[in-house]
Amino acid sequence: MGLIFVLCLSVLSCVTGVKSEQSVPTLFIIGDSTVKNSDKGLEGWGDAITEFFDVTRIRVQNRARGGRSSRTFQTEGLWDQVLQELKPGDFVMMQFGHNDGGPIDDALRARGSLPGTSNDTEEIDNKLTRKHEVVHTFGWYMKKFIADTKAKGATPIVLSPIPRNIWIDGKVERANDSYGGWAASAASSGKAFYIDLNEIVAGRYEQMGPQRVGKEFFLVDSVHTSPAGARVNAESVVAGIKQLKNCPLAAFLR
Repeated sequence: MGLIFVLCLSVLSCVTGVKSEQSVPTLFIIGDSTVKNSDKGLEGWGDAITEFFDVTRIRVQNRARGGRSSRTFQTEGLWDQVLQELKPGDFVMMQFGHNDGGPIDDALRARGSLPGTSNDTEEIDNKLTRKHEVVHTFGWYMKKFIADTKAKGATPIVLSPIPRNIWIDGKVERANDSYGGWAASAASSGKAFYIDLNEIVAGRYEQMGPQRVGKEFFLVDSVHTSPAGARVNAESVVAGIKQLKNCPLAAFLR
């Protein structure tokens, strides 16, 4: 009886054109609250981007988590959960940096990573987890995401963090000398695709001007976006995907 049921489902899928979750690739998106935000009136680009993909041909899973850094997304086991599901042919888009500049070892969050991309480390007795921990650089954690993704036969795509609503002499402040530059370096070192989302979004903001950007896209602070801001950022990600050379993810855009 069980075999007959499975065969019937298989035939039904062929007739209706419905594909099982295992038969199509999955795009996993990981990051912080600028990628996924459940607070009222706010949204991250990882949710807004789903409408730009043909969801009959690819699954989009936004696994980003607010408050996380490249470090804590791994130490809390969130990355392991993605790895358990990751299969050959899948994709991982990763954007971190907004929380990596926080304290390395405090009693409130302890989520910061060391600056840069080197193999430098700092050993701590984590006040939150009460465990001994070796803290690495931002670039080290990003390179681990890349290596783990490739080991699973999936495609890693690194993004620089979206810009904050901070303007200097009429220009949006860039992150080229910090997390944007370090993300680019990690992508280059790991031979991953790279989208300079920081630059793409900043350029769009500057076309609109600080008044419109502040009024429509940042309703609470200089970091977290409204649904309208999330859509602009999602459109910018899509533009970045289209600019990549020989990136197979582009084939799944609507």
